[in-house]
Amino acid sequence: MKKHITIIGAPMDLGQSRRGVDMGPSAIRYAGVVERLEMLDYEIQDKGDIQIGRPGKDEETSAGSNLKYLQAVSNASQKLAEAVDEVVKKGSFPLVFGGDHSIAIGTLAGISKHYQNLGVIWYDAHGDLNTGETSPSGNIHGMPLAVSLGIGHPDLITIAGYTEKIKPENIVIIGARSLDDGEKILIREKGIKVYTMHEIDRLGMTKVMEDAIAYLKNKTDGVHLSLDLDGLDPSDAPGVGTPVLGGISYRESHLAMEILEESKMITSAEFVEVNPILDEKNKTAEVAVALMGSLFGEKLL
Repeated sequence: MKKHITIIGAPMDLGQSRRGVDMGPSAIRYAGVVERLEMLDYEIQDKGDIQIGRPGKDEETSAGSNLKYLQAVSNASQKLAEAVDEVVKKGSFPLVFGGDHSIAIGTLAGISKHYQNLGVIWYDAHGDLNTGETSPSGNIHGMPLAVSLGIGHPDLITIAGYTEKIKPENIVIIGARSLDDGEKILIREKGIKVYTMHEIDRLGMTKVMEDAIAYLKNKTDGVHLSLDLDGLDPSDAPGVGTPVLGGISYRESHLAMEILEESKMITSAEFVEVNPILDEKNKTAEVAVALMGSLFGEKLL
């Protein structure tokens, strides 16, 4: 039997301040993702993109909140949660393309209801653990992990009708190198497992991934991979809105995906923050597709 993957595009660019990331799903498709996964003997259904409206300038801020485009992001998150929920119900693997990282609010809301203890591997330069009180910018793409823990604005934490999508002890952040003060406090308070670039450099990617898998393996009944392309070094993935120097290399990222594939523990995934406006000849989208190849079993021999 062929394995089934269902693709959903989430062309969201309201969670951050640099336009163009809404074209990320198209760039990933243009880079040949469907053909690449079909070569690995997957049956692919591409459901296209969810519809995200264009709010007016007067909707950028909401009364009593510094969160930008709160209502539009909330509405889109609900749509994405419903779409992902349907995919999981049908027994297919949900593969979501962003869009900025605020889409993880909807992705996790649609997935987590099907698991008792969903694990999350957050492959990212950032913690995305801000709230309206701690965010320097008010951009919601810096908040999805906090929101999914049930911490944040009521309009966001109640997506899909329930609050706590994930537990702090079921999260592993990999590649962090830019954390705000409020995020550091929350990480310590909640005991969230974080492998910064220091640990990756010191231990090596193989050890980091093996430790992460061991940490999640016996206490989760599914694991979602949320991969932000800015987790990679900007030299390998230039087309992102918030690049941070000193990131994970292209080869290290392939190794990480290969180890995850060998573990057979990933049950859903999203690839986010591909911005073709900021890219070089679609390089970042091609990197995303190559990493998907490794995650889904592509081998050199």
